[in-house]
Amino acid sequence: MIILFSPSESKNKIATHEPINCESFVFKHKYNKRIEALNKYQEFIKNCSILDLEKFFGVKDINEIHNLSQNILNQKTIKAIKRYNGVAFEHLDYSSLNANSKKYIDENVLIFSNLFGPILAKDLIPYYKFKQGEKIKDFNIEKFYKENFSKDIDGLLENKTIIDLRAKFYEKFYTIKQPFITFVFLKNSKIISHYAKAYRGIILKILAQHNINTKEEIFNKLPNDLKIKEIKKQGLKEEIVLQV
Repeated sequence: MIILFSPSESKNKIATHEPINCESFVFKHKYNKRIEALNKYQEFIKNCSILDLEKFFGVKDINEIHNLSQNILNQKTIKAIKRYNGVAFEHLDYSSLNANSKKYIDENVLIFSNLFGPILAKDLIPYYKFKQGEKIKDFNIEKFYKENFSKDIDGLLENKTIIDLRAKFYEKFYTIKQPFITFVFLKNSKIISHYAKAYRGIILKILAQHNINTKEEIFNKLPNDLKIKEIKKQGLKEEIVLQV
């Protein structure tokens, strides 16, 4: 089982490990490519005005902007799954899981960071800000990661059950080429958009708590308040519509 997941704008500032190095990430042989992207990021923010950085980082506090403008390669790190603390991550509540469930998350969740690219939940990343949809001059970072990491992701996903819990924006980083499962959440017959983040976290927590590895196990372990309304198949995608 591999679960594709989105990052969050909101992040913890905790740092427990040394700065990034070639052992920090999955796909170690592509470490230099990640550094190439990080250097573009660093060069861009070095030449931005304070007003530009306010927009790019999505923050207004001058001290925060100053801290975020420091060399990211020198900043201490923590597991990606502990770095992010947005709505989906709050509902996952990683810290409350037992050791087996944490291991499941660490090794089976691939997060699509808009700065670091595809990373496993256990990969080590520093605190950073890169507001979704912002651009690094003429450098298309989504296209960069898609071109340089897609074959590696293809290999990681081969012969695995794939659950895609990404927000649509992060599909720009990678196109799935094998059969996969995704979820849509309905409330009062209407598709939930913003609060879908919470349900993605809840689904991920269920997968981890029950060490789920097949589609059939998913159906068996859904709680009573998540009812399957229908299942749609379109091409490689199998969409499970849940009534919440």
